[in-house]
Amino acid sequence: MIANRLLAATLVSTCWIAFAQIAAAQGQATYDPSVESLQQYECPEWFRDAKFGIYLHWGAYSVAERGEWYARRLYEEGGEDYEYHVKHYGHPSKFGYKDFIPLWKAENFDPDALLALFKRAGAKYFSPCAVHHDNFDLWDSKHHEWNSVNKGPKKDLIGMWRDSTIKAGLRFGVTTHLSRSYSWLNVANQSDSDGPMKGVPYDGAQGKAKGLYPSNDGQSTHPRAALDPPKQWREDWARRIKQLVDDYQPDHLYFDCSVPFRGADQGQTGMDVIADFYNRRPEGVMCVKERPWQGLYADGMTTLDYERGKASHILAEPWQTDDSIGSWGYNKSSPYTTADTQTDKLIDIVSKNGNLLLNIPIRADGTLDAQATQILEDMGDWLRINGEGIYGTRPWYVFGEGKTNEIPHFVVESPFTWRDVRYTTKGEYLYAFLLDWPPKNRPHVEFAFLSPGNTRIGEIQSVELLGHEGDVQWESHPDGLRIKMPKEKPCDFAYCLKIHLPKK
Repeated sequence: MIANRLLAATLVSTCWIAFAQIAAAQGQATYDPSVESLQQYECPEWFRDAKFGIYLHWGAYSVAERGEWYARRLYEEGGEDYEYHVKHYGHPSKFGYKDFIPLWKAENFDPDALLALFKRAGAKYFSPCAVHHDNFDLWDSKHHEWNSVNKGPKKDLIGMWRDSTIKAGLRFGVTTHLSRSYSWLNVANQSDSDGPMKGVPYDGAQGKAKGLYPSNDGQSTHPRAALDPPKQWREDWARRIKQLVDDYQPDHLYFDCSVPFRGADQGQTGMDVIADFYNRRPEGVMCVKERPWQGLYADGMTTLDYERGKASHILAEPWQTDDSIGSWGYNKSSPYTTADTQTDKLIDIVSKNGNLLLNIPIRADGTLDAQATQILEDMGDWLRINGEGIYGTRPWYVFGEGKTNEIPHFVVESPFTWRDVRYTTKGEYLYAFLLDWPPKNRPHVEFAFLSPGNTRIGEIQSVELLGHEGDVQWESHPDGLRIKMPKEKPCDFAYCLKIHLPKK
């Protein structure tokens, strides 16, 4: 099966090379690895319309059920994860990160069932993490022996994810977090500085698991990103990511950083990979973060991604927030947010021209826990009623009303109130999302930007409440559009009013 998939991928890859050559001959946009060339990039319509995607972090770190940074933190002497590791698995000189890999079996992995769930949740694209900072590839990697086909699950996980994603009718993507691994995982090349195991080298420093742990070349162990990583590391990174693109054909590619690498390279290696991606995937979306301390960043080369954050206002170009219902990797002690909270975030993000890529923690065996599953089911139920005001919409001239704009880094309960409103548009319709149900002592809700004094708008023709059967009482008042909400809620959270507002 893997051989057949790779043969097909090779044929497709060859076709895309031919396409790029034909496109160049016909004068269509092709890219070279420079800022000026990459700034020709235009975000494709499918991404503008999709609004909601799902991804997940999955790896050998999932075995410990303490999050994705456990791969690093088990080596951080004196830390909480280090103490846990010593107690439950042994000292890092005897049991290191490499020893989790044989324990990771993915024995209950059913990608078709998971993609069916993600589709019910309303996702329009799925972009699993293909390699995290732990330097372990989840595909049939031709340039790195530490991969999920050779070791651990002994499965081409990205290939399986892709097949199921395409079957479900979603766009497929991958997130990659590899460029920082050179310093991030260099902690395995240390030893304790104090205590009874002082000076005893950890497994990486013993020369074990060569290729998984980076060579100890005197680089920092700072998690941010190595300064001037060697040419061999940069070239290996590029080969691996290019093969991932060539063989698995993602329409969405994400770097957990700015354009790699920082230092003398000045992002040249990263731009080479991005140009190759654009030339091979004409409808491809490339997401990076504005983190110039991790590499190169220039507006317009890619789609901007905010990690657990968002724009404070409407941006001219589409952007993306990547967030999670809890920790990134599965952590049994980490709380989850609610479906209400994530839906409010989605609405807020969409009102400002963004997309939400929502991470769902997955257990080592390949299953989701009941709470995560319920959050997805609840979001799907909401989108089946209100998705008309989300998918395929564009921002209005103002994103909303109310006092709540910023959401803390991680909150369980949504901070938005019934006074907070978000707007989207589609054709002649304006969608006004009331982010909480008004209290019983409020006879009506009011939308100030829809007052007759607003010369941007024409006369309101009609008002509907999505999911509500029957008419809605409304009036165009000098203080704004006034609406009397019905007695029964049409859904459990965030209520969408569809307003027929012909364009002037």
